[in-house]
Amino acid sequence: MMLDPFKQNKSGRLRRVITFWPLLFYGLGVIIGAGIYVALGEVISRAGSAAPLSFLLAGICAALTGICYAELATRYPEAAGAAAYVQKAFNSHIFGFVIGLATTIAAAVSAAAIAHGAVSYMADIIPVKDKIGVAILIVAFGLISASGVKTSVFIAALFGALELLGLLMAFGMGIYRADIAKLSVIFDFEASSMKDIFAGSFIAFFAYVGFETLANMAEEVKDAQRVVPRAILTSVGLSVLIYCAVAVAALVGGASGQTPLSSLFTHQFAFLFSIFAFFLIGNGTLVQITMLSRLFYGMARIGDLPNSLGRVHHRTGTPILATFFATILILFIGLAFNFSHLLAIVNYITLAIFIAVNCALIKIHDTHVKKSSSFRAPHWVPFAAILLSILMIGSMLMNN
Repeated sequence: MMLDPFKQNKSGRLRRVITFWPLLFYGLGVIIGAGIYVALGEVISRAGSAAPLSFLLAGICAALTGICYAELATRYPEAAGAAAYVQKAFNSHIFGFVIGLATTIAAAVSAAAIAHGAVSYMADIIPVKDKIGVAILIVAFGLISASGVKTSVFIAALFGALELLGLLMAFGMGIYRADIAKLSVIFDFEASSMKDIFAGSFIAFFAYVGFETLANMAEEVKDAQRVVPRAILTSVGLSVLIYCAVAVAALVGGASGQTPLSSLFTHQFAFLFSIFAFFLIGNGTLVQITMLSRLFYGMARIGDLPNSLGRVHHRTGTPILATFFATILILFIGLAFNFSHLLAIVNYITLAIFIAVNCALIKIHDTHVKKSSSFRAPHWVPFAAILLSILMIGSMLMNN
């Protein structure tokens, strides 16, 4: 008798198997990737020597919104994430669906951008056509994501740890090659205007996109009310410190080009670093496929997508059909657009989603009773996050 490959597990629910440390490195794995390895050059081109300040400003914006996600994830530990938060806050099925659709597009575009970033390093290793490399990478990670949440989270966590190692190597080389005279310019506000710093922060913001995926994993986390907030805030905080330090090291070390971190190394070591970076950046694609499949699953569970996407495989414990469609969507976008266009698109959409989520938390604070066991964001945080997000969008629009 043949088994139905899409048969659900007995409970029909995702399994709570993830603890704090795997979730933390999972978050670091998606946050630390193409943003710093590839987009660093674009940030430097816009903000100049103030690039570390751009990363700091973008990190503050991400941290403020991360605090809001931390509370919402403890209130509503659902795979639908932002779509569920907005729907419950405004009691609007349509509004929730729109945010879910926007999140779907943002996640897919982000995964495609990361795949392009990884392939740019592959070009330093072997001659390969960009679209062929992107297709192979996306399909391979789609298969890994479908194999089981423990496997995909373990690989993502492992690569997340290795990404930290890669940045430490680049940081060390930048400091080794440092021209200390350049250090004082970084903190010279007259060298770069606030307009340049904000423009750079818009690009740098891509480096932080992904921390919100931890909220989508809440249904698969043990003790989600305690673990998810800690993982979100710790991963964002560590990312801010790492990005600012690496940006400083890159500037004083004379980094340049489309793959600025590789340029810090001599020819032989630059080749090895490109191999290292290719695999580690590609990890972000795996994380986004996993997140997007959980978003599809969660939206199917609340009736926004066909029920078949909400079915969990009895053996792997993963939403197979949802993972398949997530992979196909990312593959289509990756083949249709180039990296620079993808970068701008995902930032605009993500900031708009964050504004909606922050508004949802404001609404919830006004109309809902807080559970004493849940994490609580200070009342001023969502207002500050909205203002900073609007300033970042405005600065980019004025520079175009």
